[in-house]
Amino acid sequence: MEGSGAARRGEGHRAVCTSAWESSTLEAVRRVNATAQIVPDGAATTALPGRVRETPRPFLKWAGGKRQLLPALLEHRPRKFGRYFEPFLGGGALFFALRPASATLADVNRRLIRTYTGVRDDVEGVINLLKRYPHDEKFFYRLRDVDVDALSDAEVASWLVYLNKTGYNGLYRVNRENRFNVPFGRYDNPTVCDVATLRACSAALASADLVVEDFERIGRRAGRGDFVYFDPPYAPLSATASFTSYTSKGFGVDEQRRLRDLALALKNRGVHVLLSNSSAASVRDLYSRGFEVHEVSATRMVNSKAGGRGAITELVIR
Repeated sequence: MEGSGAARRGEGHRAVCTSAWESSTLEAVRRVNATAQIVPDGAATTALPGRVRETPRPFLKWAGGKRQLLPALLEHRPRKFGRYFEPFLGGGALFFALRPASATLADVNRRLIRTYTGVRDDVEGVINLLKRYPHDEKFFYRLRDVDVDALSDAEVASWLVYLNKTGYNGLYRVNRENRFNVPFGRYDNPTVCDVATLRACSAALASADLVVEDFERIGRRAGRGDFVYFDPPYAPLSATASFTSYTSKGFGVDEQRRLRDLALALKNRGVHVLLSNSSAASVRDLYSRGFEVHEVSATRMVNSKAGGRGAITELVIR
């Protein structure tokens, strides 16, 4: 799963309806959804015009995404740095804002990294697949149940982007069997295929290495003068607020402590470190020594209860 875009571009490019696609996703969906047809070429779709954006932005909605925090993150980033590392990729907002010349982007969520790989190496294939997907509840559940791990990177990317744009609150959540279990969202006309954004993100990712690996192993690759941004699953603010199941293993207290220890070790050897997390008391205690802690305000909408959504305090740590 690792390697530069240039090394994988030729290998990753596929036409829209290859035999692999016809025998896997498309046929699987058609068998279980005889009443809903794929949107044919030339029909109305949710794709936007193919203008390429000069500045890319995240193509996925991600719980805890950092577009709101970008001003604070950019304020506290190092002005000069060598290589860029982001071990919890998520939506990649800071990476897309910085456009570093050398970047290693990682996550333990293999489907997420395969999605970025598909967008990097075969963005036109991803776009062409997404243009064929209707905004339809029955289609959503049939596509959700496909054995996605057996498909190509471009097919995984179209699967995840579609479910992300049409699923409830844009969540990515799996059960213990690693099965995606977010229900259909209630949107009137979601933008499933933002062509310009996908193409801009593909260009930005061209020089990035994409890796499925634990944050600690990625962090230890960094040397003096490099920059590592950690955006882990947030520590819960209360006993009922936890949302860490973006992989089947979760991210708990022991992992938060291991992350703190790694960040401190990196700082001590001259690596630029920036972290974001919730304002939970446990996080404040973890980073009370050896770090600068800054409070920022953000609006979060992932709480299942409407009364629990809105402006909250988060932490930017360096």
